[in-house]
Amino acid sequence: AAGGGGKKKTTPYNVYMKTELAHLKEKFPDMPHKERFKTAATSWATAPANPKNKKE
Repeated sequence: AAGGGGKKKTTPYNVYMKTELAHLKEKFPDMPHKERFKTAATSWATAPANPKNKKE
């Protein structure tokens, strides 16, 4: 892609998905990537790493 912008900021979601996908791949090596991604995305909704789940 063109453009001279800086590096994108890594969001808590990006960090969570990266680690969760790796964990799921290790735990379920035969699970298709699409399924792993769906599982990780669903678990993000209740994950402690999700800023929306912080107690106010």
